[in-house]
Amino acid sequence: MSSYGSQAMWGALERVLVRPPLAADADHVERYGWRGVPDVAAAQVEHEQLRAVLAEAGAEVIVSEHDPGNPDAIYVYDPVLVGDDGAALLRPGKEGRLGEPAGIGASLEAAGIPVRSRMDAPATAEGGDTVWLDHDTLLAGHGYRTGTAGIAALRSAFPGVEVIALDLPHWVGASEVMHLMSLISPLDRDLAVVYPRIAPVRMMELLAEREIQIVEVPDEEFETMGSNVLALGPRRALALEGNEITRRRMEKAGVDVVTYRGDHISRLGDGGPTCLTRPLLRTKAR
Repeated sequence: MSSYGSQAMWGALERVLVRPPLAADADHVERYGWRGVPDVAAAQVEHEQLRAVLAEAGAEVIVSEHDPGNPDAIYVYDPVLVGDDGAALLRPGKEGRLGEPAGIGASLEAAGIPVRSRMDAPATAEGGDTVWLDHDTLLAGHGYRTGTAGIAALRSAFPGVEVIALDLPHWVGASEVMHLMSLISPLDRDLAVVYPRIAPVRMMELLAEREIQIVEVPDEEFETMGSNVLALGPRRALALEGNEITRRRMEKAGVDVVTYRGDHISRLGDGGPTCLTRPLLRTKAR
């Protein structure tokens, strides 16, 4: 049986890679645009608890300690995609993160996952701008971190996949990233958490065309990452604690929700549970 393959976002999570906060990271958070300096010990405890939740959900948790001194490296979703044939290393649009793909690539190869493609300059693409709508459909947000050349490179990396480009909102500009996954998190073949107010029209049309129902995130929970939710399996979700309206709406839609505390690893760096995890293997989506 394969030990990798994650061309969907709701199959049962079987293997996942994470990168814990390191002591060397905290000295650089201002340069990386964090909202504040995390307490290293508290951040490490939060991350240990996150890993425990993932393991309890049935996932094998692989720990990488690549790129020390880079606080953004804990957001392992961004530098790579893992498809049926192996890993596609991306090229982040944030200069301080350009060393991450090589580091995470080495960790993936050590875990038995081959690197099948590497993105080269001038192309840029970040995982946070990619959403698997289904096994053969990849949504790619065109924004300040993922550009035209990066989207073309994604099409080359996944030749059997329909890559649909969606324009992202300017929001507050290039200084504060707006990823596609800031707006949508699939939870099942026919269900997704969505913040529709600034979502691309074409994305909303696709959800309707494919009969994907939405759990709407209220305005007051958007900036606290209410729409950033990790599927542990079909209608099983991991969410950042505190977004109670979104949580109740997910539960009303039949979703089993567990939460984690992320004051230091999520809120200060604007990275929710999808950002903190790189799914390596999911059961084939039904």
